[in-house]
Amino acid sequence: MSSAGKNTQHTPMMQQYLRIKAQHPNQLLFYRMGDFYELFHDDAKRASQLLDISLTARGKSAGNPIPMAGIPYHSADNYIARIVRAGESVAICEQVGDPATSKGPVAREVVRIVTPGTLTDEALLDEHQDNLLMAVARQDDRFGLAMIDISSGRFSLFEVDSEAALLTELERLRPAELLYPDDTEVPVCLSKRTGAHARPPWEFEADTAERLLCDQFNTRDLSGFGCDHLTLAICAAGCLLQYARDTQRSQLPHIRRLQVEQHDEAVILDAATRRNLELDLNLSGGRTNTLAAVLDKCRTPMGSRLLRRWLHRPLRDRATLEARQDAIRWLLRPDCSDTIAEQLKAIGDMERILSRIALRSARPRDLERLRNALAVLPTLQQSMGRNDSARITALASTITTFPEQADLLARAIIDGPPVVIRDGGVIAAGYDAELDELRGLSENAGDFLLQLEARERARTDITTLKVGYNRVHGYYIEVSKAQAVDMPAEYIRRQTLKNAERFITPELKAFEDKALSAKSKALAREKGLYDALLEMLAAELAPLQESAAALAELDVLNTLAGRAFALDYQRPQLVEEPCLNISQGRHPVVEAVLDTPFVANDLVLDPDRHMLVITGPNMGGKSTYMRQAALITLLAHIGSYVPAAAATIGIVDRIFTRMGSSDDLAGGRSTFMVEMTETANILHNATARSLVLMDEVGRGTSTFDGLSLAWSCAEFLAREVKAFTLFATHYFELTGLPERENGVANVHLTAVEHNDHIVFMHEVQDGPASQSYGLQVAQLAGIPAGVIQSARDKLVVLEQDSRDYSENVTRNPAPEVIHRVEEPVQSDLFVSYQPSAAERQLHELNPDELTPRQALEQLYALKALLS
Repeated sequence: MSSAGKNTQHTPMMQQYLRIKAQHPNQLLFYRMGDFYELFHDDAKRASQLLDISLTARGKSAGNPIPMAGIPYHSADNYIARIVRAGESVAICEQVGDPATSKGPVAREVVRIVTPGTLTDEALLDEHQDNLLMAVARQDDRFGLAMIDISSGRFSLFEVDSEAALLTELERLRPAELLYPDDTEVPVCLSKRTGAHARPPWEFEADTAERLLCDQFNTRDLSGFGCDHLTLAICAAGCLLQYARDTQRSQLPHIRRLQVEQHDEAVILDAATRRNLELDLNLSGGRTNTLAAVLDKCRTPMGSRLLRRWLHRPLRDRATLEARQDAIRWLLRPDCSDTIAEQLKAIGDMERILSRIALRSARPRDLERLRNALAVLPTLQQSMGRNDSARITALASTITTFPEQADLLARAIIDGPPVVIRDGGVIAAGYDAELDELRGLSENAGDFLLQLEARERARTDITTLKVGYNRVHGYYIEVSKAQAVDMPAEYIRRQTLKNAERFITPELKAFEDKALSAKSKALAREKGLYDALLEMLAAELAPLQESAAALAELDVLNTLAGRAFALDYQRPQLVEEPCLNISQGRHPVVEAVLDTPFVANDLVLDPDRHMLVITGPNMGGKSTYMRQAALITLLAHIGSYVPAAAATIGIVDRIFTRMGSSDDLAGGRSTFMVEMTETANILHNATARSLVLMDEVGRGTSTFDGLSLAWSCAEFLAREVKAFTLFATHYFELTGLPERENGVANVHLTAVEHNDHIVFMHEVQDGPASQSYGLQVAQLAGIPAGVIQSARDKLVVLEQDSRDYSENVTRNPAPEVIHRVEEPVQSDLFVSYQPSAAERQLHELNPDELTPRQALEQLYALKALLS
């Protein structure tokens, strides 16, 4: 921010502003002035651009015009949301002094800093997505990560041992804000990420971090959390906690535990796999036509967020997954799921409401929603009773009823309260006698004065007596001068006029003291009662948070049961031995958008049949078949039922995908380079317990290069890794792999051609496909007829070239021959470079040994083969 001259050249108010701004150079300072938040200098210019508001000037300071922009304080949330979405942070500076007693500018201070990763206000958050703040510390090639969701209180840490693993976790968590030390070399993917900020290295100091964490959790050390050996992650967690405290101006009482994420607990999904499987974001970045969109019918926002966490972190623990399956089975009883779903509708976002209560920032409607949630808990517990599921029993015991808090909120908060407490009208009548009296004085002052006037007229027998009020002297009783002689002794003269006298009585004085300040006192009393209400609720924060977490899990399990019933999903059998046996499997997302019945297919993989080479026409369903295998496997690893008639699934350690084509122009990587990078990751990290999907490997380069790479990759996976692999290709040569490698089989997707038109059957059958139908698919896409005919003519030439090539290689397999024919055979068709049956038979003939009759018979046989 620019400011000319020395600070003493500025007005007192601008001196105050500049002093506060100097403490927050990286945030836009919202400086409260009356009913507006004002921004000055460079902040005003930036806000004008971001918010499309007018840029004006307010006088001069140090001889220069002061750029200024402002927004009404009562609508600040909408503006703050827009600023935060743009990646900026805001420091909220409020008046904390009393204007009536202040000499000079009213005292102000920053009460809160709003950053992308520290949001708690409902208006600023996406209710379906976690809003994570993350910190990363590095030593050599190892990274310590910590993440915190201030809006819910979740706090966890872990370590990874490579940049690739770091990228995987960033894609999984998608933090809104990322902190890293400014003295450490970090990957470009961190420093260039939206919301990434460098922090001073001392904030990552290990001893300071451990002290901060022990202070937060009131422990002597961190051994109870199982993280005392994770030094790098502790450094990151310490920075994270200090940053969160600084922005919230609070000790964060709702953050009560630290969770360590174990690397081997979950099925690992790299960034490419998450993108290709479209778990909760489609390839265009939207949320439609994703797995989450199909499954998420959760009745609470916290359930929706938990479901997405499950999808992004499938588990490998069979006992946990089978416990979830048992819970779904119980919830599938008639009317059970619908009943619980209806009760869960009243719960709302209890998780985030409790966090705002802990931070003392909860609004009246938060308390109304919490009241509604607590009221339904006893009925919900009854619905969960007498079950035969260990997980449902555990959840029922955790979901506590809170009769005292429910009664307190029922008595304290009116129905349909205002949005904020600022203007009062939140606390219900009858909750507090003093508040009722103050409201009565403010609302019924006119009635009291009329009653007092009637009583005093009767008492003094002065019919012209009247009770009045003015802003200078307050309330008074007025009579004429002639009548003022014999007034009662308690009448005290307040003002003498030309023809009248004005008096005050002890009763009227007492009323005046109350009435003149009744409204402000009522607002202050109501604010005090509201703050006390938050304190009483915060005292039960721990069991309330545990209940909220259990309710979120119940919501997810109940949703999965509802979707299993509605979409005809079946319970998969989970086994330890490696296998993937799916009967009549379906793609959950494609099935949901089709107007026609989905064509289901089987899939059988085991140690003796661990790779399928998949061939078939473009648009024939190869990618769908592969992705549905991965999605069914993933759903089984979150404990869900799956879209199949039956399934037996062995626990996997990783799911890899190499599908589709995309470049990385910013990173200087071509489409083929991206493809090879993803392929290399698979070849280095896949194991015999992994599921690997490979689609069209080698298509981004020349035919021979691509074919060689595809063959070698498939051979390596089949021979060395022995992962469960679905390998889709247009290289027909790969269909010969089963003859060379054990555990490899050919399958293909069928299509029928009629009068140059193609009908896709989407059925998976054993054996290789006969052709790719590329020209027919191009015709369907609308390629002009002339281009299609030209392609047919060229196809004849290319096929002949391939036959010539085969013959030349047979006679003289020299390198120069391969080089000569490389260009003509660059195509995406199933062109076989092996001699045809007729050619082989002809090659085997010895004409000198044939009689004329035998020669004629062989000629007819060859003609039949060519036909």
